[in-house]
Amino acid sequence: MTIELNQIDDVCVLRFEGRFTTGSDPEYLRGKSDELKQLSCGKVLVDFREVISIGSTAIGFIVAVYSSVTKMPDGRFVLVGAQPRVREVLDLTRLSTILPMAGDIASGMAALRGTASAHGNR
Repeated sequence: MTIELNQIDDVCVLRFEGRFTTGSDPEYLRGKSDELKQLSCGKVLVDFREVISIGSTAIGFIVAVYSSVTKMPDGRFVLVGAQPRVREVLDLTRLSTILPMAGDIASGMAALRGTASAHGNR
């Protein structure tokens, strides 16, 4: 599993790739979390288009990012491109009812910038 962090204007993009399963390297995840906090991003787009499966570690990491971002004034979060297997896990854990989600990057960016509703673009 790899996580790439980029900033596009006022949006931090976390691009995930591979299997994000239980036992994923906690130091690596902590480092990425710290890197995100240092950028003080109030808008975060989580790109899951290349994630084929997730476990409890992934769920914990995503919830932590969501919680820290949405606690900020005007903080916004959107998860983009959940594959069917990942979507199934998000549905089973009911996270899909909490986390704003979008089908693609463009609709995710629009939701973060307040020009569209992410929940409507699943």
